[in-house]
Amino acid sequence: MEFSVEFYETVAGKCPVQDFLDELKRSDPGDFATVLAGLGKLRNRRYHAEPLSKALGDGLFELRHVGKLNTRVIWFFMKGRRIVAVHAIRNKGQAIPAHDLRTAHERMADWIKRGK
Repeated sequence: MEFSVEFYETVAGKCPVQDFLDELKRSDPGDFATVLAGLGKLRNRRYHAEPLSKALGDGLFELRHVGKLNTRVIWFFMKGRRIVAVHAIRNKGQAIPAHDLRTAHERMADWIKRGK
């Protein structure tokens, strides 16, 4: 049985991860294709570990892609073999900035609270 991968949506219907991917597709099609393939691999449990994925703590994980800029998609598990991608960033460093982790936590809490 596979996992499903879905994207967080705000109450207003915005989808920040999809917006990020749309911009990545325009700015760096090669990295876009790799990240999209990585999201597809998350359907299989064997990819829920390094090097593709890494636990961040507090229920959050990151999908990792190293390129000209490091691309990270932050996600969490939901009941029913669901994975919800809540935030995505590109940065030069290895660490995810604290404000991006806060954003991911807030979105995760919002998604769970709304019973999605």
